[in-house]
Amino acid sequence: MSSDSLPSIGDMMAASVPMVRTLNLEFTETTAERAVVRMPDQPDFHNHVQGPHAGAMFTLAESASGAIVMTAFGDQLGRAVPLAVGAEIGYKKLAMGAITATARLGRPIAEVIAELDAGERPEFPVQVEITRDKDGAVTGEMTIVWTLRPNDPGK
Repeated sequence: MSSDSLPSIGDMMAASVPMVRTLNLEFTETTAERAVVRMPDQPDFHNHVQGPHAGAMFTLAESASGAIVMTAFGDQLGRAVPLAVGAEIGYKKLAMGAITATARLGRPIAEVIAELDAGERPEFPVQVEITRDKDGAVTGEMTIVWTLRPNDPGK
């Protein structure tokens, strides 16, 4: 099977994560270096000031982090499962209209895999910036700490 016929990370996430479908998230870029995910303006997910609800923004950012984790470590799924272990978000400016989350890994992939190879349960941060589409203003910043939990139940 050629890579052209494989489903994209966005398609796989939409198929396996119901909130991705619920929020109509659009995966515009998914590489091991960064993932970019857009959430269109949707009145059903507005807050009291008519912008995206904080929970929708959190889900957007967490989904972008999941996309980069799956892209960077998808080849490790036979021996470990990626899990988010913690997250911190800061809301910086009012988000209005469509917004985009851009995620970046906080540690080199090879370093994380080396820890997994050594029998450890590596943890690594993913930084996400949320911006307004209309003017590029940063409306939120999030750090999600992920782990690769070895499939060995003792780890």
